[in-house]
Amino acid sequence: MCWRKCTTPHFPLHYPPGTSKWNKIEHRLFCHITRNWQGIPLETHEVVVNLIGGTRTTQGLEVHAWLDEREYPKGRKISDAELGAVCIHRQTFQGEWNYEIHPWKKRRQSGS
Repeated sequence: MCWRKCTTPHFPLHYPPGTSKWNKIEHRLFCHITRNWQGIPLETHEVVVNLIGGTRTTQGLEVHAWLDEREYPKGRKISDAELGAVCIHRQTFQGEWNYEIHPWKKRRQSGS
């Protein structure tokens, strides 16, 4: 994401160290996804996405899946000046994990 184009604040939240990396909903469905593709060779992305997307539970939960084929830049370095221009508001409790990222300071100061 290019923060220069950002016009709305973002609120990333991080799990503290030692906690599960799984989203509770994904974790709850993972056993059903595994059961759905049991015994089927996962040879292509299409097979994997279709099997995940075809998963349903007896309680009516269903999985929606799609393949993201976009190209993402790798290894991009953010300079200290660029990072300094990002407006980060840390929460008082666990500010390393809970913070808000607002549009660039220059944009906010100019009133846009």
